[in-house]
Amino acid sequence: MTDQQRADPLPEWGEHLTPRAREIVAAARQLLEESGADKLTMRALADRLGIKAPSLYKHFPDKSAVEVELIAQLLDESAAVCEVAEARNPGSLDALTDAHRRYALRHPHLYRLATERPLPRHALPRGLAERAAAPLVRACGGDADLARAAWAFAHGMVVLEIHGRFPDGADLDAAWKTGARALQR
Repeated sequence: MTDQQRADPLPEWGEHLTPRAREIVAAARQLLEESGADKLTMRALADRLGIKAPSLYKHFPDKSAVEVELIAQLLDESAAVCEVAEARNPGSLDALTDAHRRYALRHPHLYRLATERPLPRHALPRGLAERAAAPLVRACGGDADLARAAWAFAHGMVVLEIHGRFPDGADLDAAWKTGARALQR
């Protein structure tokens, strides 16, 4: 991080959006959380808002732009969750993976939307992806490769859990703790 980046505060999520655009994103979030990404269409979104679909295009050029805002919400929210976990248990990979897991399981459709395709870094608010990764990088002692491995472990575990891929009765809490401890220095 450069001195300039440290001096410039990160923008709050959504401050670049008009009130109507924020309302559209909120409705998109509700629709996504209730029904999944397959049901998030501009037509369904317009129906949810009680407007005609072409009205949405006054605020967003396409569905991808709405999805970018949802991904930004996930990054902002998950960063905040991990920052709280880090403040409570500095340096604890176990605390961070637990926070990541709880957040992802509370928002499985949003999590999948944000993680099952390339991250649109170019369209995200400046510094947001870095902020979301920072607690994990710090817990890994600044080792970016170890942080990537820890994220891959947590992501893989949570995706498997979201998809119900573990057998009934599997002690997932123990599996999470074992994985986090194996990666913790």
